[in-house]
Amino acid sequence: MRLLIAEDDKALGVFLRRGLEAEGHRVRLAYDGAEAMRAFREEQPDLTILDLNLPVMDGEEVLSAVRTMDHDLPVLVLTARQEVETRVRCLDHGADDLMVKPFSLYELRARCRALLRRKREARLLLRASNLELNRLDHRAIRGGEVIELTNKEFALLEHLMLNRGHCVSRMELLDSVWHLEPAQSTNIVDVYVNYLRRKLKDPPPGQLIQTVRCKGYMVPADDNMSLVASSVPTEITVQASTAQA
Repeated sequence: MRLLIAEDDKALGVFLRRGLEAEGHRVRLAYDGAEAMRAFREEQPDLTILDLNLPVMDGEEVLSAVRTMDHDLPVLVLTARQEVETRVRCLDHGADDLMVKPFSLYELRARCRALLRRKREARLLLRASNLELNRLDHRAIRGGEVIELTNKEFALLEHLMLNRGHCVSRMELLDSVWHLEPAQSTNIVDVYVNYLRRKLKDPPPGQLIQTVRCKGYMVPADDNMSLVASSVPTEITVQASTAQA
């Protein structure tokens, strides 16, 4: 899933990002309210974790602005403020949940999972042909065969399937999946596409993952490759490995 963390404490932000990436999520960090709004527009996250004490634009302002743009986005507020009035105000303004600092990372992960499950229209189950991905549980199966994927392999395939029918450039994949600058010279995208093709038994030119010459890669959109909005897997699947390849 795509998560946005708006937190001005950089050390805490990095801690949260690592903790959530360990579960296979793709996480973008923003250190002030204005940056959080830009990231929200660009990323269209599945869930936002929002600190209240943000510079430039206060967290409560960000919450109100987000709610005018998206009424259904799950928002979990983090705050060090102890007064009940603040918590009530945030909930009244559209926060779905609230945690007071200090907090347990295990509890935060559990609350994130609960919020994502409640979002009925969340695209938690992706299908392309006979391939199925459960975005919440990081599970994959193709044609009744279990596919074991690392977090990066899963994130790459997820991004391609979310953008099915559209060519995704290598630069976009470097930024979204690996958080690398496009200017960095690397063939990591091509290497991981080859990993996926071997595991999916989809050799070049590929039916599931197609190469768009000089541009990037694409999961085609047609009658047999549909994106399903569902939160309940319909087949027995296996959790992707948390180890990084």
